[in-house]
Amino acid sequence: MTIGLTYDLRSDYLNEGYSAEETAEFDRESTIEAIETALQTLGYETCRIGHVRHLLTCLANGDRWDMVFNICEGMHGIGREAQVPAVLDIFRIPYTFSDPLVLSLTLHKGMTKRVVRDAGIPTPEFVVVQKMEDCSLVNMPFPLFVKPNAEGTGKGINSLSRVNNREELKMICTDLLERYPSGLLVEEYLPGREFTVGILGTGSESYSVGIMEILYKQEDTKSIYSYETKSDYLKAVEYVVPEAGISEKCIALALKTWQVLGCRDGGRVDIRADKSGVPNFIEVNPLAGLDKVHSDLPILAYKHGYTFERIIGEIMDSAKKRTGLQ
Repeated sequence: MTIGLTYDLRSDYLNEGYSAEETAEFDRESTIEAIETALQTLGYETCRIGHVRHLLTCLANGDRWDMVFNICEGMHGIGREAQVPAVLDIFRIPYTFSDPLVLSLTLHKGMTKRVVRDAGIPTPEFVVVQKMEDCSLVNMPFPLFVKPNAEGTGKGINSLSRVNNREELKMICTDLLERYPSGLLVEEYLPGREFTVGILGTGSESYSVGIMEILYKQEDTKSIYSYETKSDYLKAVEYVVPEAGISEKCIALALKTWQVLGCRDGGRVDIRADKSGVPNFIEVNPLAGLDKVHSDLPILAYKHGYTFERIIGEIMDSAKKRTGLQ
């Protein structure tokens, strides 16, 4: 079976003049090599494709694959993560991970929280701010948390993201809207413990590969999982496996969220507890990072006995089964 690999190589965009934060979601060469090696070890033939423009060129030249292992994040627009799946759907080529609807929905944090909330899953109260005038719609008690509505990898999040009054809210919204015109999510700040749950599989056959709690070592992080914190996680945070009771609650919430949203094959659900200790949905990542060393999904899976090759193998098993290639 021949597997094409679609991905955004970070160095390509850095060479084009994009900043480190703008390219934070893109992959290192070492990540592509690790995925390709794992697939080959599992018995698959591989073919590197690259980003969506390379994919279009390959398809126009008549290239085809049995399946595509897709980790493209895209660069522009709210549907950027859905671009590769949409193209592959046109050509009826199976691929790993979620479909265009799910990837467009989940990139919009506000829309995702509306769906999750409608399903009865607890999540902090929120307001989507598209322009400065929308700040007047924010009528929740402080402190609040402000972040870009359509970004990942901690982009746009820092020690100023937790705001304590309207002046701070106005200041950070003014700054972030200039850099992230797709809008902001302003939500109730939850002071409790922070977790992330790894999920593999699809629908009723999805399952957790494990959970880890994020503990902050440095006071200056203000317990905020920011872009800077993630970039220097070895010094800033400690990842631990939490006790059974809270783990079971978080995993149950994560699995329900995964199934309600229709996510497929593999990813992560981020959770934070409120002041009463009740786990709340924060966000979902249906295209979770797969860096063998630095990404949260592999790190938490290792803590529960997985190898990198097993993670890739079970993602492929899920994709083959649901597409009828098994």
